[in-house]
Amino acid sequence: MLARVAHLLPLELKTLLERLPEHMQEQLEEIRIREGRPLEICFRGQSRFMMIDGSLHQAADGAYKPSADTCRKLLERITNYSLYAMEEELRRGFITVSGGHRIGLAGRTILDSGVVRGIRDIGAFNIRVAREVIGASTHLLPKLMDKTRKTLHSTLILAPPQQGKTTLVRDIARSVSYGLWPTLEASGWQGRKVGIVDERSEIAACVRGIPTFDVGPRTDVMDACPKAEGMMMLLRSMSPEVLIADEIGRPEDGEAIREASHAGISVVATAHAYDLQDARGRPVLLKLLEEGAFTYVVELKRTDQGIMHRVVPAEAIALRTAREHSSPHRADTAHAIAGRHRADDP
Repeated sequence: MLARVAHLLPLELKTLLERLPEHMQEQLEEIRIREGRPLEICFRGQSRFMMIDGSLHQAADGAYKPSADTCRKLLERITNYSLYAMEEELRRGFITVSGGHRIGLAGRTILDSGVVRGIRDIGAFNIRVAREVIGASTHLLPKLMDKTRKTLHSTLILAPPQQGKTTLVRDIARSVSYGLWPTLEASGWQGRKVGIVDERSEIAACVRGIPTFDVGPRTDVMDACPKAEGMMMLLRSMSPEVLIADEIGRPEDGEAIREASHAGISVVATAHAYDLQDARGRPVLLKLLEEGAFTYVVELKRTDQGIMHRVVPAEAIALRTAREHSSPHRADTAHAIAGRHRADDP
């Protein structure tokens, strides 16, 4: 995994990271670079600080600290030596580079009438290494299949950051587009037309409009486009049968999902939430669940055994909400659990 982002790194930083054991380089998920502060490495849900000799420690004492010059060179590389050309990305606080790798930025914001217009004096970077896991959705897909329509049910996938949501929906798109339905009863089903709205260019990792990850032969991608607008554009122009969007949560996202649902299109979307209870505290997600926009909700969790999933029928959520409305002091914690399996094991 280090090899995928090594070209972005200044020589000093690249040389240091190459001292990591090969198996550790392959497990890299995040490289967190903070000017004048310890270099942090994240892998398989853990984090360590890196020493100058390439060893990793839980304590930050004695860790390598990137200099201002190193951070300046990194910024120049990830912006192709043109901060002005990356004005929109800087306003959003991240830059997505070729390969789908997203680099988060932190520094002093530039405000205009109370609205963030950009970031300057950037002193912190978070390089998130994108990875393709073929077969990541194999255990989950059978639980989401609509046997009547021979496609997927609309599904909301919930997890905090770095739990595998994007990797999972990328593989769902690939499987559905190819028609790789992982059950014998679906062996005769054809592939479905898939539309991906890839606002952060992470799902398909398009370069000049062409996906660099395998998202399937029947898949169309609206790259670097706001989710709500992208969903409507795909609905009008590409007639998808399955629509995929990452990290929904704004009111306009909810409206676009409703439009797709009313058009008979299956929607697979992800959202940041620790679990279902957390999601029900977000008004947009709660309203979509209560309205029946999704048939299933999937919770993802990273454990020592890998990334696990838990499937909850949305009708159970609606029932629980109705009970709470009729009896507000009653604590009903029952869930309908469809299964629990590794989501990262093909």
